[in-house]
Amino acid sequence: MGEFIIKMPDVGEGVAEAEIVEWLVKIGDPVREDMAVAAVMTDKATVEIPTPVSGTVVWLGGEIGDTIAVRSPLIRIETDGEDNGAAVPPPASVTTEEPKPEQAAPAEIPEKSSSPAPSTASPPPPRPATEMDKPLAAPSVRLLARDNGVDLRQIRGTGPAGRILREDVEQFLAQGMEVQPARQDLAKKTSKEEIKLIGLRRRIAEKMALSISRIPHITYVEEVDVTALEELRATMNGARKPDQPKLTLLPFLMRALVKAISIQPDVNAIFDDDAGMLTRFGAVHIGIATQTPSGLTVPVVRHAEARSIWDCATEMMRLAEAARAGTATRDELTGSTITISSLGALGGIVSTPVINHPEVAIVGVNKIATRPVWDGAQFVPRKMMNLSSSFDHRIIDGWDAATFVQQLRTLIEAPALIFIEG
Repeated sequence: MGEFIIKMPDVGEGVAEAEIVEWLVKIGDPVREDMAVAAVMTDKATVEIPTPVSGTVVWLGGEIGDTIAVRSPLIRIETDGEDNGAAVPPPASVTTEEPKPEQAAPAEIPEKSSSPAPSTASPPPPRPATEMDKPLAAPSVRLLARDNGVDLRQIRGTGPAGRILREDVEQFLAQGMEVQPARQDLAKKTSKEEIKLIGLRRRIAEKMALSISRIPHITYVEEVDVTALEELRATMNGARKPDQPKLTLLPFLMRALVKAISIQPDVNAIFDDDAGMLTRFGAVHIGIATQTPSGLTVPVVRHAEARSIWDCATEMMRLAEAARAGTATRDELTGSTITISSLGALGGIVSTPVINHPEVAIVGVNKIATRPVWDGAQFVPRKMMNLSSSFDHRIIDGWDAATFVQQLRTLIEAPALIFIEG
């Protein structure tokens, strides 16, 4: 018998350590070559680590939430041959952070069944998951189960060590297995659960704490009449080509931001707290705060100043889909110079968006509602929306913040101005 040590690989340029966000195996589990054994995270990317050898897991290098230095031992595997030493395997795949089982999860490349076609023979009975076990399954499998209301603990996995495969969930659904409903009773509940923040959720917490602790926020709210813009949007959507995406309000806001920034460039900047240096950008790289199954990410539409309305919409849709599917790259999730935050229909009346440090401004979009508006002679129904925008008060004075938002309001209320050059 021999022992093989897998070391933490370098999962990104300049990264010295990574956080363990999931063990895909446990001590005593058999593993096969190229099987993913752990998921680790750096920045906003999750990387699955494969094993280059087959054998049995005899040691794990930490608990979920621990950070491991690059090239430090991550896992030890007992093999049938002689001692094989240690190796740093290449990462298997990169996705956005995978949440815990009760949360939604981003998509990843699904595992392939070891058989080329479904077999009628009964597979050997795997170890069933107990009530306290965390079912072993890939993020895409968890997403499939969640979307269909299936508790993975109801399914017997046919993969290694009882790992639940996509085929197991599909077979469960095809057989019409009854999904166990949640208990509905009036019994007192005295349980409590302590949840350790790991992976993307911990990074979100750290980012928000950093922003609030370092940036003195000023939030300015303004009411905007979007009736004309909504009429224009409906007209453009009705005349769009088959290869063009359906326009939402955000591409118009992105183009309005570009024009307003050309008048007040200080809002399109980042501020280095330690160096006391403001870097103002000519390029407008707009971060679009996007809710994904694993938490908030901010994919970046680069060079919005050089994009048309349709191009902004296409790129925004592409990036949002990549973020939700877990395929967005590190470059696509970094480098924004100003951010838009929108909760869509859940946008509420007013919000206080937190600035995406080290930026100096964020524009928040609240929901559109039809309200009675006095036109000087009578009340008329108009489609109204609030913009709730926050600014770094060290850089942006209250007057400048208000002026910037008023410029946005003018462009949105008279959307033809968005398309006028100069």
